[in-house]
Amino acid sequence: MITIKEALTKKEMKDYVMFSFELYKNNPYWIPPIIAEELETFDKTKNPALKTAEAHFYLAYKDNKIVGKIAAIINWEEVNLLEKRKVRFGWFDVIDDIEVTKVLLNKVEELGRKHNMDHMEGPMGFSNLDKVGILSEGFDQLGNMITWYSLPYYITHFEQLGLVKEKEYIESDFSFKGINPEPFQKASELIKKRYELRCLNFTKTKDIMPYVDKMFDLFNETYSKLQSFVPINDIQKEYFKKKYIGFINPEFIKFIMDKDDNMVAFAIVMPGFAQALKKANGKLFPFGFYHLLQARKNSKEVVFYLIGVTPEYQSKGVTAIVFDEYYKVCHAKGIETCIRTPELEENHAIHNLWKHFNSKINKRRRTYKKELL
Repeated sequence: MITIKEALTKKEMKDYVMFSFELYKNNPYWIPPIIAEELETFDKTKNPALKTAEAHFYLAYKDNKIVGKIAAIINWEEVNLLEKRKVRFGWFDVIDDIEVTKVLLNKVEELGRKHNMDHMEGPMGFSNLDKVGILSEGFDQLGNMITWYSLPYYITHFEQLGLVKEKEYIESDFSFKGINPEPFQKASELIKKRYELRCLNFTKTKDIMPYVDKMFDLFNETYSKLQSFVPINDIQKEYFKKKYIGFINPEFIKFIMDKDDNMVAFAIVMPGFAQALKKANGKLFPFGFYHLLQARKNSKEVVFYLIGVTPEYQSKGVTAIVFDEYYKVCHAKGIETCIRTPELEENHAIHNLWKHFNSKINKRRRTYKKELL
């Protein structure tokens, strides 16, 4: 018999997080989150996304053992601002038992029907900066810190239970050694002169902070036309600023400014933390911090996390400046591999940016949808 319980206490939330560690304990491709960070993500007093989103965390039990988990989420800004009556689900993990998946998804349906939502979709997080999708290809590829790993039977369960594919995302990588910098180096100089642009480079985090709000405003402007995009609000800006900016190498954050000091483009790249997170295995102490700091300094991989260009400049080659600046940094650091994080298959503008880099798709992931009306 399968029973469902909402995780409400600190112990239950810890159990919720730790179930994934149990499920994937022998999996070489799963990247464990930092346990304390994951718990903070689910804490209504700490994560501002939960000020505008309703979330319930459910555990499935069979024979008194946890066999699955799911988060049922309504992002009220998405519902009220975009008029998308959607209940989300995320942080989903389960044993290979379709009945467990069924009862977990039923809890998502219940929340959706309670609030008159017209469909459910997932896996996805509270906002657009959270993880998204289950793997459909690339089960034998190492994940990274900003994606979920999942097992092949997840898709089988969803499709047998009547869910249909909604969005497709692709991930890819390319060798730094295979890059020919000449085209974007030449273009960079021309574009900087033509439009009177300059790149802000940093060596100290404190010098980045005055520009971060502008960056998030540009992020909202850049991605606003994508389906289901929910803008980052002011409270979330402060949260992400404090939580993440200080952990990213200052030299991996680039802002392109015009002659009037308006930001026209930005990009964030992170060191590859995957191997360090596997060594840390969810804990910062006693050695997790050391592994992460070593990766921050010495990783030979970089992950392209975010890039945005204001609509006015999207067809003017501004990304040549961005790529030129990153080429200099990556060359100095001896970077070997560049990783592109999940990008919507329909986002042709972002794919077009990488056309000269010989990227190889190594993973695909998707979200699934079910109508509730």
